[in-house]
Parts: sequence; structure tokens; C-alpha cells
Amino acid sequence: MPKRESAPIGAPVWIDLFSTDPAKSRAFYGELLGWTATEPNEEFGGYFNFLKGDSLVAGCMKNDGSAGVPDMWNVYLAVEDAEATVAKATAQGGSVIVPAMEIGDLGSMAVVTDAGGATIGLWKPGTHKGMGLLAEPGAPAWFELHTRSYEASVQFYKDVFGWDAKTMSDTPEFRYTTLGEGESALAGLMDSSTFLPEGVPAHWAVYLAVADTDAAVKTTQELGGSLIMPAEDTPYGRIAMVTDSTGAQFRLVAN
Repeated sequence: MPKRESAPIGAPVWIDLFSTDPAKSRAFYGELLGWTATEPNEEFGGYFNFLKGDSLVAGCMKNDGSAGVPDMWNVYLAVEDAEATVAKATAQGGSVIVPAMEIGDLGSMAVVTDAGGATIGLWKPGTHKGMGLLAEPGAPAWFELHTRSYEASVQFYKDVFGWDAKTMSDTPEFRYTTLGEGESALAGLMDSSTFLPEGVPAHWAVYLAVADTDAAVKTTQELGGSLIMPAEDTPYGRIAMVTDSTGAQFRLVAN
């Protein structure tokens, strides 16, 4: 896939990692995916970017415990106006975690919860255009909401982010909606009400592409991560669910 200059409005534009040990995370993803990292920007709380080659792929910030949440990956959707999108989100049953704010000339951001309680970020790009690489080894590959409030969440992303939502499957066993369809789909939304463990909130899951899922699982464990769901073949690639060396969950996928 060629490098991406910009994300369509409503599509995932950026991901970042909330980490209790950013130095450990730098080392982990550097070894696992070949990522390099910029120097922490003290003006923005030590935030730094990960790159694959010369393309931005993700960010990382310190989890100091004050938010009361575990280490985790966050997904941001591209918007034209952060403040207006936050207003739409609250009108459609969401709530505000981080109000709209400008981040220098980089862009504007906010963080809200959706109608099902999942956290989702917003990013209006300025000089920072988001992920420059997608769906190849070492880059983010897919972004998926797991929710117990399927219908309400589909409507939320249509109303707030302008999703062209397409029903991919609507059986009792597998209810799934995508942003766009077929090979042009950019994100997914899954009815996870029957299998999300009690106590696990609705959330966005990040898939990172690798050349070999089984080899990547082995490396993940050698680097201090853990295996949650063993690798299995699916119509969408060989997928495993793991945690990194500080406990943040993500999926590995190889096509």
C-alpha cells in the first residue's frame, strides 16, 4: 500500500499508546516491529512519535496513573472541526473526557466516549497528518470497536463522524459494520455483547501488521509481553491477541 498523505474524514487517522513505562515501550516496539522513536517532547508532556522508516505510525504518552486506566492503545478519528464534533458527540449520548484543544500547529484533538461507553479520540490534522503508512508489516492494519451497544454505536458513528456505515454481517453469531465496504473499508464495529468478559469495557482494538504472526507472538513473549488469544487463521489474516511489555493489549495480523 502506498504511503498515505491524509486520512478521510471519519476514518482512523492516528493511534497512540498510554504507557506506564514509555522507555520500555520504545524498546518493545522497536524490537518487535522495527519502529524508531522521536525524542520526547517536554512541551507536550513527554509525548513522542513512533516511525516505521520515515513514516509516522503511532504516538506514545506517559500513563502516570491519574486517569485511573490501564496501559492501552487509543484510536483517533479524523475530523474537520474538533469542537463541533465534541458537541455532536455529547448530543448523541457521548461524554467528554478531554475537551477540544489545539496542540500547537500540529492540529486539534479531543477525547470522548461514544454511545456505548468506548473511548474514542478526535484529531483535526494541522502539520501532523497522522499515520503515513497502513496495512503493511510494521504498520497499523485495522481498527475495530468492540461494544455491547451495537445499534446505538453504529448510529453514533454515523451521526457524529459521518460514517458511511455498511453492514458486513447481521447474524446472531456475528454482527459487524464497517466504515466503507470491501477492500475499501477503513474500520469495523462489532457486536461483542456475547463475549466481552464481565468488567471489560467497550473499547477500540488496534491491529498491527506483521510478516509472520506466530513469529511475532514468540518475539512478543520474549520481550516481556503475553499471549491472550493464540494465533488463528481467519478470512482476514492470521490473528493473535497479545499484550506488550507493560500490559497494553493489541492484535497481531499477517495476511
